[in-house]
Amino acid sequence: MSTSGDSQPYLNDFMMRDDEDGVSGDDESDNKHSGGNYMLREQDRFLPICNIIKIMKVPVPENGKIAKDARECIQECVSEFISFITSEAIERSIAENRKTVNGDDLLYAFANLGFDNYVEPLSMYLHKFREFTV
Repeated sequence: MSTSGDSQPYLNDFMMRDDEDGVSGDDESDNKHSGGNYMLREQDRFLPICNIIKIMKVPVPENGKIAKDARECIQECVSEFISFITSEAIERSIAENRKTVNGDDLLYAFANLGFDNYVEPLSMYLHKFREFTV
């Protein structure tokens, strides 16, 4: 399946390069150079299909099945959605001269990208999460 290139530049900017971290090896066959950046392998771009299938099976009746193309389509869409949100959160952290993306950056990204209906439940979850991890 084809991918939109919206999130690819951000992912490439944050991928570790062999020449920058001093690691050398024969990983060239796994990640091919493309203009100085590594091309992501399919398994590196998408969430694991087994996790997607587990989530998709929840509303499906016990004797129901999910077509392979449907699983792959959802896998691609979910992965692209996460990259879309993450790219916006990364932009905010960079603008604030931080290297770490936090929950507030993600909430900002959801609001900024027009997913306002997710902001309140996610902020409540983040608040509860922070209470329990203190």
